[in-house]
Amino acid sequence: MESKDFEQIYEQYKQDAGHHLRQDSSFPATSEAEKIVAIRKNDDDDIIAFKTESGRELDYLTALEEAKAGKLAHVDVFHRYGRDIIRSEPDGLKENNLSNLPPF
Repeated sequence: MESKDFEQIYEQYKQDAGHHLRQDSSFPATSEAEKIVAIRKNDDDDIIAFKTESGRELDYLTALEEAKAGKLAHVDVFHRYGRDIIRSEPDGLKENNLSNLPPF
């Protein structure tokens, strides 16, 4: 698998935030949607990458596009801090929140 610089891609995402703006945060998952099973954080405790149940490692921008396309299960995209952000679907269970998933 190709090595990615998740930190650099996340910084690009933060700087280009206005270009990813979308008002509609309703992105229904498709029947082939993958579940996120692990995350990677930077030193500021920001989630910068995701690992899916099939083992794919997604940088933040790729995960954001896949979430908008309904390819990632149990996540929402919403707009805050001047950019689109991925978050867990609110279901009342803390253990499946993205920030509580194991690191990879």
